[in-house]
Amino acid sequence: MIRKFIDKLLGKAPAEAQALVPAGPPLGQRVEIPVATHGIDPKLLDDNAVRVVRTLQEGGYEAYIVGGAVRDLLVGLKPKDFDVATNATPEQVKALFRRAFIIGRRFRLVHVIYGRGREHEVIEVSTFRALLDASAADAVPGNEKTSKQALSGMTHAVDASGRVLRDNVWGPQVDDAARRDFTVNAMYYDPLTQTVVDYHGGLQDARAKVLRMIGDADTRYREDPVRIIRVLRFAAKLGFAIEPGTKKPIAATAPLLANVPVSRLFDEMVKLLQTGHAIASLAQLRLHPLPRGVFPILDLVLEQAAQGGAGDRFVQLALADTDRRVGEGKPVAPSFLLACLLWHEVLGRWTTLRQAGEAPMPALQQAVDAVFEARIGDISGRGKLGADMREIWTMQPRFERRFGSGPYSLVEQPRYRAGYDFLKLRADTGEVDAELPEWWEDFALGSDDEREAMVQAAREAQQQAPRRVPRTVRVPAAATPAVAAEAGAEEAPAEEGEGADPTAPRKRRRRRRKPGGAAGPEGAAPATE
Repeated sequence: MIRKFIDKLLGKAPAEAQALVPAGPPLGQRVEIPVATHGIDPKLLDDNAVRVVRTLQEGGYEAYIVGGAVRDLLVGLKPKDFDVATNATPEQVKALFRRAFIIGRRFRLVHVIYGRGREHEVIEVSTFRALLDASAADAVPGNEKTSKQALSGMTHAVDASGRVLRDNVWGPQVDDAARRDFTVNAMYYDPLTQTVVDYHGGLQDARAKVLRMIGDADTRYREDPVRIIRVLRFAAKLGFAIEPGTKKPIAATAPLLANVPVSRLFDEMVKLLQTGHAIASLAQLRLHPLPRGVFPILDLVLEQAAQGGAGDRFVQLALADTDRRVGEGKPVAPSFLLACLLWHEVLGRWTTLRQAGEAPMPALQQAVDAVFEARIGDISGRGKLGADMREIWTMQPRFERRFGSGPYSLVEQPRYRAGYDFLKLRADTGEVDAELPEWWEDFALGSDDEREAMVQAAREAQQQAPRRVPRTVRVPAAATPAVAAEAGAEEAPAEEGEGADPTAPRKRRRRRRKPGGAAGPEGAAPATE
């Protein structure tokens, strides 16, 4: 009775409940595999990762390249990232490197940084963690946010569903291997001796192309539901089959993803799309549907795929282009890809607002705000990503204006190339005339004289085009011919500052024409200088 009372105070499950908890994953047995057997090509190694391992070993610690990097090396792929595992504590690791920073609460890690600016590289160093039974962890009733005060000072804690909120108890390498998720991710490679250390048959599974969970899959998914996304991503990236026991609990445990922080899910979604196998990742999501709302952006993509049409063609082309660029070793920007995935929802809202009489640029801004609210929400630290997406979208109407000073200022924009690539995708799907991106490519590469001639030709073509009332201008049904003609002139967007009355009638004024100039093409927004 007293024992139960103490367990309740400490937030631990009673002994009867603990007996129902499945046993933890097996410790496995250390097997050292020589280079003659594993065949890893040293040319695929990263110099900075090897430097980190050497520094730690020279400091008297164990150190290995670990996890996904070893898995990729074994199948002949050059890893995108290299992680290192060691028996040194984060503080001991930090003391050995000039530019090293301890990060994280759930898992304390060290980032060792080489280089500066965009060319810098981060080697992530983790300390071997102990394998602890879930019943030995401190239990909290809420999550990271609601139980922040209770979590303070805890080194091993779980929530009511068994999801690990803190895991910072250090232990031996055999424990560290057992607490990793899949057998192919639980191998360690010493680049100095070229030895692979394997505890759970990861080498055999890698060669058989099988993803197998270490221990009871249901329990491991409950410890960290993001493992559900990881197994789908690895299956898509590597072309591996998911072992039946690993696959079976996915449907039952997938609702637990609702408890994962939105920012972490957002990062996992970006990884799904930027592995170089985005199309295969979506195929895995169709085979193993996740609850609606886990990835609102991908919910939209899957809906468009089911409906077919222009939106799906545009997305499929963007995903294929992204996979191609990753395969060629070229950089891919998440802002560009996400802008592609959401474009047809933005376009649909934009078109509706313009047909209702809203001016082009304010209508586009309103459409973008609505889509951001519906599909992305408030994700801390995503400010620049969102700003880049907005810039790509708001460039699109500016591409329609090919005279005056607009073209000169547009090609000087930092994100011009991304906006142009986006325009070219639109042309490839027939959304805009193929001549438009060709004109801009010639203009961007042309000399000053060639640019001036192109702008002059565009101006003359505009002057010769028949004048008509823009679709976005609201002309009262009882308007006289004179009023209608005045409404056909280019209208200035209404001021939309704070405090403006959205129900007040829009003010119209005739814009004074520049000498030799003409109004922009139908529906195009004025270029902002």
